[in-house]
Amino acid sequence: MKIYNFKDLTQQELKKLCSRSISDDNLVKSRTEEIINNVKSNGDNALLSYAQQFDNIELSSLFIDKNELAKIAKQIPSSVKSAIDTAYQNIHTFHASQLKQEDKVETMPGVTCWREARAIERVGLYIPGGTAVLPSTFLMLGIPAKIAGCKEIVVCSPPQQDGKVNCYIAYVATLLNIEKVYLVGGAQAVAAMAYGTESIPQVYKIFGPGNRYVTEAKKQVQNSVAIDMPAGPSEVLVLADDTAIPSYVAADLLAQAEHGTDSQSILTVTSNDTANKIIQEVETQLLALPRKDIATAAIANSYVMLVDDLSQGMEFSNLYAPEHLILATEKHEVLIPLISNAGSVFLGNLTPESAGDYASGTNHTLPTSAFAKAYSGVSIDTFIKKITFQHLSVNGLKNISNTVEILAEAEGLQAHKNAVSIRLKELS
Repeated sequence: MKIYNFKDLTQQELKKLCSRSISDDNLVKSRTEEIINNVKSNGDNALLSYAQQFDNIELSSLFIDKNELAKIAKQIPSSVKSAIDTAYQNIHTFHASQLKQEDKVETMPGVTCWREARAIERVGLYIPGGTAVLPSTFLMLGIPAKIAGCKEIVVCSPPQQDGKVNCYIAYVATLLNIEKVYLVGGAQAVAAMAYGTESIPQVYKIFGPGNRYVTEAKKQVQNSVAIDMPAGPSEVLVLADDTAIPSYVAADLLAQAEHGTDSQSILTVTSNDTANKIIQEVETQLLALPRKDIATAAIANSYVMLVDDLSQGMEFSNLYAPEHLILATEKHEVLIPLISNAGSVFLGNLTPESAGDYASGTNHTLPTSAFAKAYSGVSIDTFIKKITFQHLSVNGLKNISNTVEILAEAEGLQAHKNAVSIRLKELS
């Protein structure tokens, strides 16, 4: 991993280091646009063709129904079933706590305003299944969708080599009482949910992480459907000082690196000595990983940022705006107020990112590529919209009328003024 020194870098150099752009981004955009247009025009036929092209599968059906999902789910090992059940409970507990009824507010005597939540009626969940099958993502998206009260949940996930879904995905589907899982992956899945096909219903909002094609597709369909966020290749920034434990930090960096070759694991550290110890640990642990080749490519895509102190480290972290931020220091409490931009934060040496990825209860569907500067991770709020209400009593109408009439007249909108005036006249 190449080492940079924060104080030696210009603003332009820092900006370039914080950029996640890749040389073939334009090619990804054009290919994604082509896939979306094909799905819009040819529907199921396009999806079946892409299954052959990308997944090497000739599908007889684009979905697995509830009965077959239940059969596949029975194949799950008892230890994995138990782990999923525990994760389900923790995630459900955390997200259920987010449901809150807002109070009614009397803004002036007789004028009452409030908001009420309504679930988005039909949502689409994309569950990745390329180099790694992710039942954890299914939990992270499906649980808040259910708690929010979404009436229809459309699930898309790439088919496995047998033309089915993994037993872990099937088991989560049974826990969530999902009717069907559609065997579609990549940009084509996003297009299908955005515009609908003969088999797949059009949804109102699309959720879920994925590769660069999935992320690009979500960006391109935003004129037709809402998306949770532009969640692309995964990333972590670990801020470490001399109280960090090198083997722990190395494991955290590699945990992110094994997601994919375009993942990034950024080490921000307060001393060269600590940096070298961590790099040595990365090299040692890397050799034992089953996904060593993927992790090696991701580490080559990553770097070390040397900073003078933790405060300067936070300055860089806020510029980078990481999806995951790990504070590998015993001084993490004093750093919390300094965090402006991060998807999810992991505090101290005993809090690995994988705890949040699977089972602590927080959501792991998070903004990447510096979108943490403007986006939050998935929560109950992501699956609902808020409707405002107001009610005026006789006294309320009289109290607010003069203000409304004057402002309406100032803007030259006579009908707006009349809507108040005619009521006042009737009352008098």
